[in-house]
Amino acid sequence: MPIYTYQVIHDDGSEGEVFEHAHAMSDPPLEFHPDTGEKVVRVFHAAHIAGSSHERIQKQRLDEKNLSRLGFTKYVRNGKGNYEKRTGKGPDHLSPG
Repeated sequence: MPIYTYQVIHDDGSEGEVFEHAHAMSDPPLEFHPDTGEKVVRVFHAAHIAGSSHERIQKQRLDEKNLSRLGFTKYVRNGKGNYEKRTGKGPDHLSPG
């Protein structure tokens, strides 16, 4: 069942507690807090759609095997100005001077 977010609206119109409540999509939205009976309104949030900026996708793209397959070389900093090759072609170490 999906989880919906609701907010209590006090008699003077001020906003109160925000809480989550699980119920079926076919059920009508809550009008009153299930415990206190206070009036509530449903709070809408933007849907999260995993796209190319999703953390898991970024990890896959920057994976060393994928970078090597695409012809990139990955160096990782291992000291002040020193870099060590992790994947790809090129020198094993880069250092200043």
